Amino acid sequence: MPQPTPAHSSRTPSRSALSAPSRPSLPFRPSRPLPTHATSTPAHTPVLTVTADALVVADFGPRTRRPRRPPGPYRRLLATPGARAFTAGNLLARLPAGMFSVSAVVMIAGTRGSYALAGAVTATGLAATALAAPWTARLVDRYGQARAALPATLVAALGSLALLLCVRWDAPAWTLFAAYAATATTPNTGGMARARWAHLLKGDAGALHTANSFEQAMDELCFMLGPVLAAFLCTGLFPEAGTLVAVVLLVTGMLLFTAQRSTEPPARPRPNAKAPLRTPGIPALLVVCLATGGVFGATEVVTIAFADAQGHRAAAGAVLALQAAGSCAAGLLYGALKPAGPAARRLPWCVAAMAALLTLPLLAASLSGSLPLLALTLLVAGMATAPTMVTTMTLVQQRTPRDRLNEGMTLAVTGLLGGIACGSAAGGWTVEHVSPAAAYAIPVTAAATALLLALLSPRTPRHSLRDAAHRH
Repeated sequence: MPQPTPAHSSRTPSRSALSAPSRPSLPFRPSRPLPTHATSTPAHTPVLTVTADALVVADFGPRTRRPRRPPGPYRRLLATPGARAFTAGNLLARLPAGMFSVSAVVMIAGTRGSYALAGAVTATGLAATALAAPWTARLVDRYGQARAALPATLVAALGSLALLLCVRWDAPAWTLFAAYAATATTPNTGGMARARWAHLLKGDAGALHTANSFEQAMDELCFMLGPVLAAFLCTGLFPEAGTLVAVVLLVTGMLLFTAQRSTEPPARPRPNAKAPLRTPGIPALLVVCLATGGVFGATEVVTIAFADAQGHRAAAGAVLALQAAGSCAAGLLYGALKPAGPAARRLPWCVAAMAALLTLPLLAASLSGSLPLLALTLLVAGMATAPTMVTTMTLVQQRTPRDRLNEGMTLAVTGLLGGIACGSAAGGWTVEHVSPAAAYAIPVTAAATALLLALLSPRTPRHSLRDAAHRH
């Protein structure tokens, strides 16, 4: 009679047993269940049979599986319905933010032979963005992301293409300023993503903290990869390649992002809440953002100058990328943790950590003059950047009325842009009049100023502004 397939054997049959003529198997069941590691109840008694000189035990009982580990915070976050789709589109649209300025500088300086002209054009675009971004964000809040952000993106794309054509056809210099100023209508893609998370994760402070940390890490990733990609395209292909690819990525990403209507926050055609600038607590946060932006702008300019003074100007991008990598890793780790206490109490501690760690690059540049050591200290110093920005954006979300959330977060980004411009100017002046090593005192000073402002800023009112917005 056919026998069941053996599951496992008590011992391996010898060669002689395999070659001997087979004898009839004698299946039997023991009178008492034999002890076995897979038997949990008598109903799952194993079947025993003898073939030649081997004892075969076949156990057909159910196998127990190890319990699965619970998913991590980011896996749970991206499991939110519609989250992966809008995140993918948003990242595509956000990557060009780190490409446009580098591409413009390389394209203009390479064809016109003037870094001064290239810097003036990009500075004009930065100033225009600081003025236009809050108005664009207000339109996004009022009419919805799909109806307002997509047309604004198309206008900005046309401005970038116009700049490309003016450079290519050797148009007058004033046309470069006008074309690049049109790119100021680019929506705040990071702010729109955070607004979607705030809409999807209502009432879940822990999940919103993870979402803000994730978005900050993505910001750092884009500003780490964007300049590298832009420089590679402009130098490896042709000068206009970086701008052209950035435009394609921006438009494609925004089309994919705005197509996800199920996760879009509802439009507020007639917002009842007052403007964020008149909301208690927001102006103080914007001043902190201004000082924090000074840290970013000064660090970038001073690092490039220090690397150039050491004879390694080409390595400046890699050194700055290490700082962004440290911030990205710290942001992901910070999002996986559950920080104790309200965000208003955590902000001074985060800014204090940033100010303390920024003394490391100052010491490395002043005492050793070693570029590798400076890169290591910037990697460590960058680890305090993301927690500071995550906590700041969390406070902006908490204090801004829901009807004007995009506008409030865009105002914070505008403050950062203004600080970057001031920090770049202060860092450049110190490099030229003192030394690149001493200029690392500018980021430390900006961080100390941010700490002082954070300590002096008022705490969140007893009743949250979000509750007030709900009452409206």
